[in-house]
Amino acid sequence: MTKLSVNINKIATLRNSRGGNIPNVLKVALDCERFGAEGITVHPRPDERHIKFADVLELKPLLTTEFNIEGYPSVPFIDMVCKVKPAQVTLVPDAPDALTSNTGWDTVKYKDFLKEIIKEFKKQGIRTSIFIDPVEDRIIHAADTGTDRIELYTEAYAKNFISGKELAIEPYLKAALKADEVGLGINAGHDLNLDNLQYFSTIIPKLLEVSIGHALVADSLYYGLENTIQMYKRLLA
Repeated sequence: MTKLSVNINKIATLRNSRGGNIPNVLKVALDCERFGAEGITVHPRPDERHIKFADVLELKPLLTTEFNIEGYPSVPFIDMVCKVKPAQVTLVPDAPDALTSNTGWDTVKYKDFLKEIIKEFKKQGIRTSIFIDPVEDRIIHAADTGTDRIELYTEAYAKNFISGKELAIEPYLKAALKADEVGLGINAGHDLNLDNLQYFSTIIPKLLEVSIGHALVADSLYYGLENTIQMYKRLLA
């Protein structure tokens, strides 16, 4: 079964909007695990507008499932990841002021850059994943970086799902088949939700993990966090 990793950035955004510690990010992460999530994802950005670097350090000794840290591999980010040693680091080519992740890596242009960073993470025993668009050529070159997995950037799939799910999924299926062919594990994330997740996870072969935050947290306002996590897990079963 595909694992569900819950991205808790939006919980931290809500906390930061008022200061203090409500909601408690650490408690919510542990509750997500207790309610059935197989992983916790965070994406600390340089301005710490949601997850703070201190949150990352505090989460690691508490979590019992897989901890996934996403982000742009700046020097402070690399140092933090090597100190925390999560199960997985997902490299994302975010600009510092990006509202949210909005593109995958150009693995031709940045191949040497990624190779050096991934080499360092693998020395630390950290599994690596590269955030990437569903473009077969970029996946072939991703394999040359030494990464363990790719994370398919699914915004285009989510955007086009309503108008035609078969066409929306087509490039992702081709990308997944190519990733498997070149020996890469497959993760996915961005705008996956209760409407489009089941079809995606059914069609994409060997999908190891999905990382979902915004939609899951929004759904939990209506359905409750425990029930919402179970709803997402049933779609992945």
